[in-house]
This record gives sequence, C-alpha cells and structure tokens, in this order.
Amino acid sequence: MFLTSRFGAIASAGGKDKFLAVSDSSSPWILVYAWANGFGTKYADPATLPSGSSTLNQFSPDAATLATGNLASPYILAYPWSAGFGTKYADPATLPTNFANAVAWSNAGTDIVAPHQTAPHVTAYPWSAGFGTKYADPASALGSQGVDGDFNDSDDTLFLASSGSPYVAAYAWSSGFGSKYANPATLPAGVGEGVKYSTTGDVAVAHRTSPYVTAYPWSAGFGTKYADPATLPSDSARHVTFTPNGDTVALTSAGTPYVLAYPWSAGFGSKYADPATIPTSGTSAVEFSRSGKNVGVATSATPFILAYPWSAGFGSKYADPATLPGSNSRGLSWA
Repeated sequence: MFLTSRFGAIASAGGKDKFLAVSDSSSPWILVYAWANGFGTKYADPATLPSGSSTLNQFSPDAATLATGNLASPYILAYPWSAGFGTKYADPATLPTNFANAVAWSNAGTDIVAPHQTAPHVTAYPWSAGFGTKYADPASALGSQGVDGDFNDSDDTLFLASSGSPYVAAYAWSSGFGSKYANPATLPAGVGEGVKYSTTGDVAVAHRTSPYVTAYPWSAGFGTKYADPATLPSDSARHVTFTPNGDTVALTSAGTPYVLAYPWSAGFGSKYADPATIPTSGTSAVEFSRSGKNVGVATSATPFILAYPWSAGFGSKYADPATLPGSNSRGLSWA
C-alpha cells in the first residue's frame, strides 16, 4: 500500500493524534472517531455513504481529505475532512474497473492510487480538491492487493503487492507510471497481500505463504532479501507497516497472536512481546499513528477495532469505543 500513514506520519511525527478512521463491512461502511489518549465520540456519518463495504482508507498527508477503497462502484470515494465529513467529492470520470483493495496518497497529496484485481490492476489520478483525469495505465501490472510508494521524494517509486508472481513490483513515478523495476532476486513466497516502504529505505511485503513476511533494502531497485525474522507469524500475513521513524515493523496475521511487531534496523530484530490483550480473531490491517505513540488494529471479531499505546512495545489496550463498528473492520488510518 503507498499509504498515508507513511507520508503524513513523517510530517507530524511527535505531534498529537486527533482522528482514527475505520473501514467497516456494514453500513455506514466508514467511521471516524475523535482521539485523545483513547477513543472519543464517533463523528456523524457522511451524508452520502459508500455504496458497499469499505476496504483500506487513508487520510491525505494534510488530513484535509479522507479517501476509501470500496467493494462496490464507484470503488474509490473521497470526502473533505475537517473534524467531520464534508460533501463527497465527485467520482472520478474514469472509474477503476473493479473493487479497490486500498487507496493511497502521494507524499505531497497531489496523486491518489487504487489497486484492483482486473486489468489494468492499478488506477491513479492527480488530485487537487477532486479527482483529475486518470493517468495512463502502467505498461505492465499484475493483479494488485496493496500499494505504497515514495513520491516527490528521493526515490519517486510506487510499489505494488500482487496476487501473481513476482508478488511484489515497483515502478518509477513522475506524475504517472514509469518503467517497472527488475523483480527482486528472491521473490516473496506467495500471494502478496500488502507492501510498505520505510523511511529507512526498506520495503516489506506481507504474503500468504511462510515465512509470511519478506523485506528488502531499496535503492533504485531491490537489494538482497533480508533474513527472515527468527519468530515467524503463525499464518498468512495480510498487512505490514513501519513506524514513522522506521524503527519498528508490524504485521497482521490470520493466526494467533494476530498482530506482531519487530524492532527494525536493516533487518528484523527479536519479536516484541505480544499485547497483553490480543485480538480474538484474524486481523486485516495495522497502522502506527502519525506521532508513533499509538498503534491500531482492524479485526474480524468484536470489538472490530483495537488500539494500544506504543513505546518500544505494546502497552495496555485502550478502552473500546462507545460506538463500535458493526462488523468486520478491513482497514484504518490516523490523522
């Protein structure tokens, strides 16, 4: 995923976390909570709801827009955000061809991308208080599960997690798709579910087959794969993320303890202790807050969204929100 959590977090690391957005599998499909050292009151639902289950959502880097992928047409939606939902932006003139597994913003908030399962597998638009004309499709793309990137920065690269071999792909980016980079010498072991680029210049891929997470150094191309973590997830990994400063990598898993975190310094360190209160079922997304002081987990079992303080390890779980999501949560983002 080329996700806001990476870009926005850099700008506001050490600042105050204010909002937590959650994608839900039941109406109203997307919920946002005020945040003040724990869950505050849920904001009023948007006047125009998504037309179906939301997937991964993301705040823009300036937190002025909240976008979400969706399983029903128009597949990608965006709302102005200012401590509440504004009127939904007009849908893009050219929609994605199938449901969007995620949405992601460029570093400057000037581009927005959605990965999807049918050709062209990823759709990208310029953004300026609304969707611009769709960028030309990449010359080569695979069925895409997740997307992340490093736009308007030193690398200007877009990364995709893919449902087909090579399971991860990278493209040069300059206001549109450039050439695809060579595949890594050692591929992930199976279907790529999520991908994340770190501030330290590393790329991690969550996938369905053991060792479930694979990571590489990045410097205008994939370097030699890092050694696998000493303690592997127990089942398929769905999502992967880094702290804003890149000193920790976390991932979700279909097996207990459902969320795992490792110190990161050019490779995996020894796994942090599991949270004292673990999710009770498989998890679909994990994100550190922009300050790096909190971590949220989307899960398929009640309370559907969990959050913990973070300081070189999981703290005691925050009290659940007063108004819970209605069912399986698919994604979350912080602002």
